Amino acid sequence: MTQMNLVRMSELDHDHQLDLSSTGVYNPRDNDAYGANGEKIGTVRDALVLPTTGEIQYLIVDVGGWFSSKQVLIPVGQARFTEDGASFDGLTKDQARNLSEYHDGQVYAAESQMADERVLRAPDTDEATYRRQAFTTPDTLKLLEERLMVNKERFVAGSVEVGKRVETRQEQVSVELEREEVVIERHAVTDARPVEGAVLGADSQTLHIDLEAERANVSKQAFVTEEVTVGKREVTDSQTVTETVGKEVLEVTKSGDVQLDSDGKAVTDGRKA
Repeated sequence: MTQMNLVRMSELDHDHQLDLSSTGVYNPRDNDAYGANGEKIGTVRDALVLPTTGEIQYLIVDVGGWFSSKQVLIPVGQARFTEDGASFDGLTKDQARNLSEYHDGQVYAAESQMADERVLRAPDTDEATYRRQAFTTPDTLKLLEERLMVNKERFVAGSVEVGKRVETRQEQVSVELEREEVVIERHAVTDARPVEGAVLGADSQTLHIDLEAERANVSKQAFVTEEVTVGKREVTDSQTVTETVGKEVLEVTKSGDVQLDSDGKAVTDGRKA
């Protein structure tokens, strides 16, 4: 076994030597690592990849405990990538901790590779098959599901103009007005008194009397009868939106004498392929 010229995925991505997002390379960094029976065995800290393509060769997994750290190298062919992280179905926590410790920048020596192979290789798997499968990137079929994403936006739903106008009406007011009248009183003189002069040819006398009266002078005065305050307030209405969404489901087509387990994996001689 020889040491390949590998670089850390984080360095390759950070130095912009290769745009991993455009190549479709899966980025497992900081994902949880699970072993046999779904037991968490550590965290994927980084990966060793081919510098030209970014293709993963080893996953750098921290299998240390609460207060310790131990990084080990696990060939990518041992992994099964899921939405939750990377799963190593045939690897227990004890096996993971028995792997050779890896330090950043060190050469993965042949002795360490051989020792790790003895831990990782299943008893019924020969060396050639193990080494052929060790660096085969697992295929991941992602099932997509559409979900409704509802956003809200504000828009002008209407407008209100508040102003005022003049309405007219006829109004009657009763007013008492005073006026003067001439009062003429006549009294008969029982004891006639003589006066000088004759009646005929005498100068006539006329009394001029001014009579006063009141008249109504109408004016108008404005008064405040009501005050109107105009403002806005927020009200909440509940609205139900309906849209059609799609979901991809797994469809397995088999040919020949192939048995499938509940996960859709091929089973040969009682063992998962």
